[in-house]
Amino acid sequence: MSSSTTVGSIERPLRVAVIGSGPAGVYAADILTKSEAVKSGELNVSIDLFDRYPAPYGLIRYGVAPDHPRIKGIVNALHKVLDRGDIRFFGNVDYGTDLSIEDLRTHYDAVIFATGAIKDADLNIPGIELEGSYGGADFVSWYDGHPDVPREWPLEAKEIAVLGNGNVALDVARVLSKHADDLLVTEIPDNVYAGLKNSPVTDVHVFGRRGPAQVKFTPLELRELSHSKDVDIILYAEDFEFDEASDEAIQTNNQVKTMVGTLTNWIAEQPEDLSELKASRRLHLHFLHSPVEIVDSAEAPGKVAGIKFERTELDGTGNARGTGEFIDYPVQAVYRAIGYFGSALPDVEFDHKKGVITNDGGRVLDASGEHVPGLYATGWIKRGPVGLIGHTKGDALETVTYLLEDRENLPFAAVPEADAVVELLEARGVKYTSWEGWLALDAHELALGAAATEAGTSHGVEVARERIKVVSREEMVAISRDGVAANV
Repeated sequence: MSSSTTVGSIERPLRVAVIGSGPAGVYAADILTKSEAVKSGELNVSIDLFDRYPAPYGLIRYGVAPDHPRIKGIVNALHKVLDRGDIRFFGNVDYGTDLSIEDLRTHYDAVIFATGAIKDADLNIPGIELEGSYGGADFVSWYDGHPDVPREWPLEAKEIAVLGNGNVALDVARVLSKHADDLLVTEIPDNVYAGLKNSPVTDVHVFGRRGPAQVKFTPLELRELSHSKDVDIILYAEDFEFDEASDEAIQTNNQVKTMVGTLTNWIAEQPEDLSELKASRRLHLHFLHSPVEIVDSAEAPGKVAGIKFERTELDGTGNARGTGEFIDYPVQAVYRAIGYFGSALPDVEFDHKKGVITNDGGRVLDASGEHVPGLYATGWIKRGPVGLIGHTKGDALETVTYLLEDRENLPFAAVPEADAVVELLEARGVKYTSWEGWLALDAHELALGAAATEAGTSHGVEVARERIKVVSREEMVAISRDGVAANV
C-alpha cells in the first residue's frame, strides 16, 4: 500500500468516517481497505469507526440472544478486522450530539452511515398501549445489558403472548420460557439473571399470521427451542395448513423444507393427551392467527389481561386472509416482535415510512432526490431490517463500490489530519473509548466470568461462566479509559 494518494490536488489518504460499529459498519470499513484500488496502491485510505456505545459490535452485542452459539463466530470475525490496527475505533461518541454533520464534513472526505435499526416496528391495534404490552426489541436490549435501558424489567406474567414469526420472536420466547440457571453459561448480566430467576411464567405463546411454511425464522433458531431444559413445546394440528404456494416452497426451498419437517415431526411426536407433558414451562407455537385487540379486565383496568385474534387461512399464494372466526387467549403480557425500525439521523434525509435513510444503492439522497456528495449508507439503515449477515456484506460492497466510483468528486475535508478529530473530541470533553479500551473491557468481563467460575458457584449454581457483561455505560467507559491509561 502506498503511504499517500492524491485527493483532489493534495497528496494524502482519503479520510472516511463510518458511523456504527456493528457488522454493517465493520464490513464496509473492511471491504474498503481490501478494495482493488487500495491493494494496488492507487489509493490510500484512513478510516475512523464511530459508535454511540462504549463497546463495538452493535446489534451483535446488544440485539442477539446471549445463548446463540453463532455469536462467537461473528464477534471473532469482527474482532479480527478491528484488531489489525488499520481502522480506528471511537466508542461512546454519539452522532448528532458529540459530532455533527458539519464536523464530519470538516474532517472527512466521505461518511458512511451504518447505524442499523433498534426500535420496534409499530403494531396499530387497540390496547397496544396497555401496561404489560412491550416491544420485543426493548426486551432484547434489556436482557443483552444495553447501557441505555432500565436495569429492571417487569416479569410478572404467568401467561405471555409473543407476536411474530421471525428470529427475534423466537429469541424473546426462548429467553422468557428458559430457566435462568441455564443462561448462566452465557454472558448474561447479573441483573438480568435475577429478573428472569424470579419470573413466574408457565406458558409462552408465539403467534404467526400465516402458516408453518411461511415462517421467517431459520432452522437453527427453531432447533434451539428444543434445547431448553424443562420446557415442553406444544403445537396445534389445526394450525398446520398448506396451500399451493406452501407446497412449492417446501419442494424448492431446502430451508423451508427443513423447518416444516421439524415442526411436523414435533407435532407427530407430541402426545395426544397434553397432560402427559410434565415440564414446568410450556412454549406454544401457533400459526394462522392475526392479532386484533389487546384487552384489559374489570379486575385490572389498564393492564393486559388477554388478547383477541382472528383466525386466518392461506389464500393459495402463501398470504393469509381473515376467516371471521375469533379466539381469545388469557395472557398478562404481550411482546410484539414483528420487526425492527430505523431511527432518523440529524441532518440526513429519512424515509419515515420505510425507516431508512433515503438512498439510491447506498448513495444518500437529499429531499429532491439528488445524491449528497460524500454521504453513504449501508446495512439496515440503508435497506431496512431484513436479511442476514450475507446481505449485510453485499450491502457494504455495493456502497463501497459507489464511494470508490465517486472518489474524484468528493467534497474533500478542510481539516483532514488524523489527530484533528481527537483534539475536537477532547476539547468538547467527550469521554471516547478506543479499540485498546475495548480490549481492556473485554478482559475485564472475561475476568468476571473466571472469578465466578473459580468461586465454584454462581448464584448457588455450579457452572463455568466465560464472561459477565458490564451494563453501566459509566463503568464501561471508566474501565476502557483506565485500562488504556494503565498501559500508557
